[in-house]
Order: sequence, then structure tokens, then C-alpha cells
Amino acid sequence: MRTGTQFWTLAAASAALTASLTITSARGENPWVVYEGGDGPGKGKHVVLVSGDEEYRSEEALTQLGKILAKHHGFKCTVLFAVDPQTGLIDPMNSSNIPGLEALKTADLMVIATRFRDLPDDQMRHIAEYVNAGKPIIGMRTATHAFKIPAGKTYSKWDWQSKEWEGGFGRQILGETWVNHHGHHAHESTRGIVAPGAKDHPIVRGCGDIWGPTDVYTVHLPLPGDSKPLVLGQVLVGMDPGDGPVENEKNNPMMPIAWTKTYAGADGQTGRVFTTTMGAATDLASEGLRRLIVNAAYWCLGMEDRIPSKANVEIVGKYEPTPYGFKKFKPGLKPSDYAMEK
Repeated sequence: MRTGTQFWTLAAASAALTASLTITSARGENPWVVYEGGDGPGKGKHVVLVSGDEEYRSEEALTQLGKILAKHHGFKCTVLFAVDPQTGLIDPMNSSNIPGLEALKTADLMVIATRFRDLPDDQMRHIAEYVNAGKPIIGMRTATHAFKIPAGKTYSKWDWQSKEWEGGFGRQILGETWVNHHGHHAHESTRGIVAPGAKDHPIVRGCGDIWGPTDVYTVHLPLPGDSKPLVLGQVLVGMDPGDGPVENEKNNPMMPIAWTKTYAGADGQTGRVFTTTMGAATDLASEGLRRLIVNAAYWCLGMEDRIPSKANVEIVGKYEPTPYGFKKFKPGLKPSDYAMEK
């Protein structure tokens, strides 16, 4: 027998689904984009990439990453977006709507790059179910503070400042929550340096030079659990890849900017995690960073024996990433505008 609360919850979910279907029907398209995988080691695997941040253009970064994984490596990739439910347009400033998260039901890997999202329960449930199943995850840049969910809500423990689940999703699953900018934001860029003892790890294979115009994030050391730093962030004096390192305490010690970790699902299943605090759209102009993340996808899926000496991470189509900053996203775009060119 269902209670009144259960009927209300079902009715609310039904109303939300009806509204979503109505908008989708009116536009004649889905509020997400799918890149069908071709031939390659990833054939038969499904990667769901969840964008939604106000600052670092995850809608651009994850669509390019999805295209690379699909075209060069065979993975089927579904990219989700923060969407204005009234217009169907991509709106990173909308922190409460990422349609299509039910795709996680068939996902083999979730890549998440959200920031301070407060999603409704019917959307958040799909993320929680995926994590509870102990499945692999890649977290990029602001995923350390992926959720900002007020106390009293169903998924409030996922909040980046959670006391119930210290540090929420970021700290508990990815290895860190938001702490601070370590480098001077928009003034000091980042060079990736392979961490001591990590040069033979398959994720750093063939990565070469790693550089990005985003700054290093602060993390608490040591990282929790079985976290293993792979790449350290050298703070540079300026915003050019040829700049030298700052000569102060910011590089002593250097902060990890990429690491591996595992976590336990609700029934004890072990999930592999790769986290990088780089990952803005502009960072993905770095071939080394693209290769690091592609290699991480293989590793997270237990496919490290399939990582080549130098994975193909050639840009797919035209990629001119928008500089990061609040309210600087490209307006008027819908998910289908990021479709793979034939």
C-alpha cells in the first residue's frame, strides 16, 4: 500500500517526466548527444559524460572528449548537459536540471565535471544508484565540488561541505572536495609533472607535456584511502606554457593534480576512480592532458592492458575552446549543436 507521500513523489516524478517529454517533443530532439562508437578496444562499452558548470566550459570539454573516445577508441559516448527546461538550450548557469541521467543505468563509466549542482531527486537518484553499484568514475576539475545540496533534502550528504559524509561526494568518492586555489587564479598556469614512483603507471603512458591555463587546486595531504598521486601540479609564474615555475612555497610541496583511488559501493563492490583537478575546456587543448584522461578511461574499466604506447587523442572536428570565466559560455546552443560531424 502506497502512502500519501509516495503518491506525491510518484506524481511529481511523473509530472517532471511529462514536462521533459513535452519539451523534447516540441524541439524534436533529445536534450543530450550520443556519439556511437566505431571499431576499437572500447567497442561495446558505454561512457556517460556529465557536464554542468558555470565557469570552465565542461559542455565543450566533455563533448570533445566524448568524440575522441568514440571515434578513435570505439566507446559509445553519451554527453549530458545543464539545460534550460523551457527552451531546451544548454545553460550552465542552471544548476538544477541535467536531463538524461537515466543513461547511467547502462553506463560502464561515468565522467563527471559538474560544479555546485542541486539536482532534483529524480535526477540525483541515477547518480546515487551508479555510485552505490561501485562502478568506475572519472572526476574532472570542479567535480571535487560537484554538488551543493541544502540540508534536509534527500541527497544532502552529497554536498561538498557535508559533515554527515565528510566532504560529500568529492572527498568520499573522488578523494577531495573544494579547498582553495593554490595557484593564483587566472595569473599562474599549471604544468603537470609525473609524480615520484608513477612513471610506469599505465595512465601516464605516452603523455609527454601536460600544461593548462587553469591554476592548481589545493588538496589536503595526504589524500585519503588508497589514493595514489600520478601527476603533480607545478605552479608557473604566468599564463604561457613556456613560463618557468614560481620560486616559493606553492611548489614545495607541489599539489597532486591527478590521482587514482578506489571506493566501495553499497554492497562492497570496488570501483576504480581517476580524479584530475585540471579539465577546463582550454586545458584539453593539451595533447598530454587529453591522453592522460583517455588512458584513465581504459584504466578505470580494467582495460589497462589495452593502453597503447601513445593513444590517439587527435582533435575531432573543430575545437576552439572558450576561455574560462563566469557567464562566458556560448549562448543559444542546443545539445545537437555538438553532434559529431559526419
